[in-house]
Amino acid sequence: MKLHRKRKLAVILFVATGLSATVGLTLFALGQNMNMFYTPSQVAMGEVEVGRRFRIGGMVKEGSFVSDSDSLKVRFETTDYAHAVPVEYEGILPDLFREGQGIVAEGSVDSQGVFSASKVLAKHDENYMSQEVKAALDASGASTANNSIQNNSER
Repeated sequence: MKLHRKRKLAVILFVATGLSATVGLTLFALGQNMNMFYTPSQVAMGEVEVGRRFRIGGMVKEGSFVSDSDSLKVRFETTDYAHAVPVEYEGILPDLFREGQGIVAEGSVDSQGVFSASKVLAKHDENYMSQEVKAALDASGASTANNSIQNNSER
């Protein structure tokens, strides 16, 4: 009788240990693969570790776009109107990409503070802005100034 009870307890402990290890490894893997979102101010203040993949969102700074005529390399700055971060990207930009427009880019930042983008996403019409970018601009107080400029230009 005692042998049967010990065997049952051993099976329960084995299953519990296996389940705990599985849950722990799953949570670790999910944490490593999450693409966090940061504003240009957070990146400029060094809140992001070098080499870690994340998303950055903001407005393309007016007058910052530079294109290499021999390749698909481009360089521009994204800003939340408090800080700006230089972005480098090699590839075809979305058709709606332009200065003064909201974007979200995926990639990593290097030790010089330059964001190397692997993907650039632009808004799809004049009324849309990523919730993350809108929240970042609202937090910096820039969206109210930006809205008044847009409203004046529409009149």
